[in-house]
Amino acid sequence: MYAFTYPANSARVIFGDGSLSRVAEEIERLGCSRVLVLSTPGHRAHAERVAGLLGPTASGIFDGAAMHVPIETAQAARAEARRLNSDGVVAIGGGSTTGLAKAIALELGLPIVAVPTTYAGSEATPIYGLTEGGVKRTGRDPRVLPKTILYDSSLTLELPPGLSIASAMNAIAHAVEGLYAADRNPITDLLAVEGIRAIASAIPRIATNLRDRDARSDCLYGAWFCGTVLGSVGMALHHKLCHAIGGAFGLPHAETHTCLLPHTLAYNASCAPSAMVSIARAIRRPAAASGLHDLAYESGAALALRDIGLREDQIDSAVDLAMASPYPNPRPLEREALQRLMVNAWAGERPSG
Repeated sequence: MYAFTYPANSARVIFGDGSLSRVAEEIERLGCSRVLVLSTPGHRAHAERVAGLLGPTASGIFDGAAMHVPIETAQAARAEARRLNSDGVVAIGGGSTTGLAKAIALELGLPIVAVPTTYAGSEATPIYGLTEGGVKRTGRDPRVLPKTILYDSSLTLELPPGLSIASAMNAIAHAVEGLYAADRNPITDLLAVEGIRAIASAIPRIATNLRDRDARSDCLYGAWFCGTVLGSVGMALHHKLCHAIGGAFGLPHAETHTCLLPHTLAYNASCAPSAMVSIARAIRRPAAASGLHDLAYESGAALALRDIGLREDQIDSAVDLAMASPYPNPRPLEREALQRLMVNAWAGERPSG
């Protein structure tokens, strides 16, 4: 057994249908009495439901969460938390809303209760991201790790088909990179393989029946494991690319992960063979990169960056972003190979490996 360090970033997790009903109990346990509820504009009804469950403990609602957490949105939310003298935050939604809660916690130190409605996995990590001037900056800080996560699969039943699959693929990406991270360890390996297995088995069932509660629950369970992996080890090329081009070109986060994942895996395959074997086994496909491409394709996901907003004339800039301040990666970053990766991902080509 090789030497390793496991940081054990953990939140209190309450899992199961109807767990949202325990939000007031969890806020009381944290000792909060003036809680700001966060959502996106489209999830305002969810925020109002949470505020209703909290009663007088809810100090207000901020429904301005936005993709990639623009610094202007973060500043507005922090100002609202200060104005209301809030002492806690409940974030109900996907990664954008959880990310906004983290931006508040980073500056004000308020405890977070996260209620995921997608499979983003951000709720299980101490990682934050802020976008300013078209550049997304990420970091790690224990202050932004939610204190409690309420996983309620009933909240994901209305997630649209495309976003359901893209969000699930996004979660798989977290675990995939954990399997070849420089600081991986036996615990994160176990979590990664189980998380990938659970989500990969659930994706076809969700594609067939959006209201399959067992499949939705399996995806949340897998997303929790995959997010825990992401929060415990370092990220590599895949996340570097997704964060860089997502922030620079305003691409949708989960869909960007879905388009790029098969290609970043193919890029690293020769330098991380044991990880590729583990991934292929977990998804029950002959190979990792092509297997994930096929899983997404068969489930109806968008697989071409051109279809989610990246222009062909932006490919060179995307490669420049990938080459700048690169993350540790199993395979050295080579400009010509990255250029081919981006061209293939832009066109949605099926990787061979």
